[in-house]
Amino acid sequence: MKLHKLLLLFAALTFTASCGGDDPILPPGEDGGNNEQPGGEEELDAEAKAIVSRMETPEILRDGSTLLICHTSSETVNGAKKDVVTYTIEYDKKEYHSRWVAFRFDSATRKKNVSRSGSFMDDPLLPSDCQIGSSSYSGYDRGHLCASADRLYSLDANQNTFYMSNMSPQLSSFNQGYWVTLEGLVQKLGRNEGFSDTLYVVKGGTIRDGQILTHVNRSNGAKVAVPKYYFMALLRIKNGIYSSIGFLLEHKNYNYTYEDPVAESAMKKHAMSINQLETTTGINFFPNLPDTKEESIENQCITSVWGL
Repeated sequence: MKLHKLLLLFAALTFTASCGGDDPILPPGEDGGNNEQPGGEEELDAEAKAIVSRMETPEILRDGSTLLICHTSSETVNGAKKDVVTYTIEYDKKEYHSRWVAFRFDSATRKKNVSRSGSFMDDPLLPSDCQIGSSSYSGYDRGHLCASADRLYSLDANQNTFYMSNMSPQLSSFNQGYWVTLEGLVQKLGRNEGFSDTLYVVKGGTIRDGQILTHVNRSNGAKVAVPKYYFMALLRIKNGIYSSIGFLLEHKNYNYTYEDPVAESAMKKHAMSINQLETTTGINFFPNLPDTKEESIENQCITSVWGL
């Protein structure tokens, strides 16, 4: 089974556990990330710097309310074994829900070698008081944030997507008939080597004040937030040129099904710039973009670039 990394973020960020083996994360700078996240880089050890310096990692909170977890799997890359990041999440301890999940499609992770094969389970990297059990949500699907179909390069990577920390309570018609269409578009683009050298993806459901529909009760007393909106922030790099776009979808019954999902063209009306998405969600996406380019890149919303 794969190795993992775990970062627990409290008021003074502390690195509490790590795995051995090769560093699964590009060293700071190789992702273009010299951006200092709140609190100052001097508070972060080398492992934490590597996590927050990844291009896909949003700005993290430093108020003690969240845990930052990075799941990896051991993969063969260019003939050598190394730990490859499956995804990173920032988990909200009060809402029992991830604030976001971030990952990438690149030469190591865009491959389709396996099919959906995991089983739902508690995230072994979460403290016991943050776990909610693996049973179904009452009235909602266990909706993947990082989709099973996003991580098909190995069985271990696919299993990582079935941790409950990566799940969100989603209405069935939304999950299976609407959100799935946007997921499919991103997977198609992410696996297209002609489209990007790397596609960086951040997904999530809104859990800030005023952006929660309700809570669902778990048998252990946990109350899991049901987001009012779901979002995706996308950043591609191709031949050194960046492009970005955001999407925001209201969480409601759209009357579509898995057998009859909404058409891709419907996603165009949900598109917006990353800057607009940041204003709505309160999340600072892609803070590791070069400062001289970040504003212009994040103001983009050219839907035709993204096949819409």
